Amino acid sequence: MPRLSRQFICVLPFALAAVLPFMLPSWAGAAAAQADVLSAEESDPNRLGWMQGFPPVSERVIGQPDSNYFSFPKMRWTVCHFRELLPTKQVSRGLGSPSPLTYALDDAINGVMFTPLDGSEPMTWQASLNENYTDGLLILHQGQVVYEYYAGCLDEAGQHGAMSVTKSMTGLLGEILVAEGALDEEALVGDILPELANSAFGNATVQQLLEMTTGLAYSEDYSDPNAEIWAYNAAASPLLKPEGYSGPRTYYEYLATVQPEGEHGQVFGYKTINTDALGWVIARTTGESVTSLLSSRIWQRIGAEQDGYFTVDSIGTPFAGGGLSAGLRDMARVGQLVLSEGVIDGERLFPAAAIERIRQGGDRQAFAAAGYRYLPGGSYRGMWWSLHNDHGAFAARGVHGQTIYIDPTAEMVIVRFASHPVAGNAANDPTSLPAYQAVAEYLLEKAP
Repeated sequence: MPRLSRQFICVLPFALAAVLPFMLPSWAGAAAAQADVLSAEESDPNRLGWMQGFPPVSERVIGQPDSNYFSFPKMRWTVCHFRELLPTKQVSRGLGSPSPLTYALDDAINGVMFTPLDGSEPMTWQASLNENYTDGLLILHQGQVVYEYYAGCLDEAGQHGAMSVTKSMTGLLGEILVAEGALDEEALVGDILPELANSAFGNATVQQLLEMTTGLAYSEDYSDPNAEIWAYNAAASPLLKPEGYSGPRTYYEYLATVQPEGEHGQVFGYKTINTDALGWVIARTTGESVTSLLSSRIWQRIGAEQDGYFTVDSIGTPFAGGGLSAGLRDMARVGQLVLSEGVIDGERLFPAAAIERIRQGGDRQAFAAAGYRYLPGGSYRGMWWSLHNDHGAFAARGVHGQTIYIDPTAEMVIVRFASHPVAGNAANDPTSLPAYQAVAEYLLEKAP
């Protein structure tokens, strides 16, 4: 496998790691082979013995208030154990029985070949699992489970951090409300949330939140000690603030401080605070938190096997931009619901227009200006990423390799949880995107 430079390994706490942008800096590729990093096998948390024993030996403890619990390779354990480190809020599955999944496992998928982007040597699907530090992966084809894999910290009963796939869950709720007429996409955020009227969000529309085309003076550049992300992270932290701290203490308080930069509606800018503002809009509109609404509208309706949970700030506000952890099979159920445009077991849970809008995508020109090398011709809408390829594929994406990848043409859903040492998906896209396409083509050829 390619070796990765240590300087690009995430060493940040979860609250930061979850909001890292999907692109690596332009100089990352050139430096990526400068130092060795443990492989997936070498960094397996079970092999390394993290948190094993009663108590664990001191050198194998991962806990608070340590600041490096999300550093590699510790994070390969942490991604399955956020609720042991941070306060959380439940996404209840309700009291009903789980909906059964139908299995038609196909081991031949392991042998599906593809050529990585920018590469010349073919690779098998099976080899790509370790290449991408995969913790869990499930493939649905025509509603049946044709592939299921667990490794590292994850098993069938476990939950894994979804990172910014959370944004797509929040965006889905927003699009549902728009499609139902409960939320006006042309409404100004400041009219819905008077608390934000004097912030940069005040004169932005709900649609601009959903498409992340807001003009905000906000940077998630972690190399800049003056970037706004640091103040955002300090406000979001549920832990005790340092002595003398006088800044915002919650998501709500921070969002009210955001200043304008540029014009709304002109340029796509991937900024997590858009999602947290949308989460607030959703809560004010419905009278329910994102956790509660996701439970009542989705989790309890799809026959989820497990509760999910969100990390929260000091007053219990869920992190709408990156705080969800859930089981692999339940995320696959969500993906299937999206593929079927809101229908499950013959029952419509929300208007098809919500998914039609997501699949349509956003402003391609605005997206192109952002320079996503491995997503040429892509766009962003409803906080989902549209590839606009021949299959009409679209995806929810999160740092370190999380995804719900939906291929309508192949009637395929791929859900992956991972703990790749590099946060930006530019590090795993070359061995992920062509692999997904190859499996889709295999399933199309196999289908009756």
